[in-house]
Amino acid sequence: MTADRDEILQAVSSAVLAVTRHLSVREVLQVIVRSAQRLLDARYAALGVPDDDGSFAEFVAEGITDKQWDAIGPLPRQHGMLGAMLRDGAPVRLPDLRKDPRFEWWPKAHPVMKDFLGVPIRDGEQVLGIIFLANKRTPGGGFTQEDQELLTLFAAHAAIALTNARLYERGRELAMLEERNRVARELHDAVTQKLFSLRLTAQAAGAMLTQDPGKAAVELERVQRLAGEALSELRAVIVELRPAELDRHGLSETLRKHVRMLDRLHPSLVAFECGELPPLDSAVEVAVLRVAQEALHNALRHSGAARVLVRMVYEDGKLVLTVSDDGSGFEQAESRGLGLVSMRDRAESVGGVMTVESAPGHGTTVRVEVGV
Repeated sequence: MTADRDEILQAVSSAVLAVTRHLSVREVLQVIVRSAQRLLDARYAALGVPDDDGSFAEFVAEGITDKQWDAIGPLPRQHGMLGAMLRDGAPVRLPDLRKDPRFEWWPKAHPVMKDFLGVPIRDGEQVLGIIFLANKRTPGGGFTQEDQELLTLFAAHAAIALTNARLYERGRELAMLEERNRVARELHDAVTQKLFSLRLTAQAAGAMLTQDPGKAAVELERVQRLAGEALSELRAVIVELRPAELDRHGLSETLRKHVRMLDRLHPSLVAFECGELPPLDSAVEVAVLRVAQEALHNALRHSGAARVLVRMVYEDGKLVLTVSDDGSGFEQAESRGLGLVSMRDRAESVGGVMTVESAPGHGTTVRVEVGV
């Protein structure tokens, strides 16, 4: 039995480490919890990563349905047994959690948990999180010392996976920042200088128009040439701005991953729905993605929405994107600071139409239709 468990542990740990390079921190946490639950045959399993405000930055669980989560309410705070484990940094194994003096209370809809096994996930002296199991399915009186040793070993592997996932996400953020700075430099060095020359030449042509029409015509030809060069360079920069994810995954999956990331980072529930899409022109993909990102930014930063839904479908020969929220809404006349002009310009640049429906207290819906 022990040999079988060691083999399972090695396989699970290898799987966790292998996927770390490709999954977000939250997805890695879910893999860890699911693996621990199967490994020790527990009905419930959870993993909490503490924040600095007395709550948890991440908290994932297995064995509890979405409906139960909704009924339970907000995430737990660092009190009771969880708080004690974070402070002490030591494993806890109990035949009945409710009888321990460190236990305080559960929300009304919380499932009853009896036998309990919790182990800290550590990186040196730092406690990265807590993984705990409850209600062992295997008959025989709850979790054993062998279970505790197994979960402690598993937690050591989980610490490596979690640390790697965090480093990977941090690396992606730095890469995105570097790319933005590079594009800003290119715009400044190339297009901005060209437009400055274009403006001076146009002013010179205007001054000569009545006094020396011949020279004015020469200057106007130069204006036309400079405008063409500026347009070509701007298009080249825009092509480079196309996210690499679009080439690898296409519009639907790229937007799905972006929504998933925002759902992890914000307290609002951010969801994504998408039907089957036809092949899309590169420019359409970029424009629709950028409009969706800007609309999401507005909803999450300004509306106070509890729920934001991104929906993308193909109907009647058109790609239709909607970003809807149940937030505070706004008066259409007061929408200057929300980037709606640039969003509308992006949509129109690929032959699309953007409409916005919003009113105070009734949320906002941004809709884009593009013929494809």
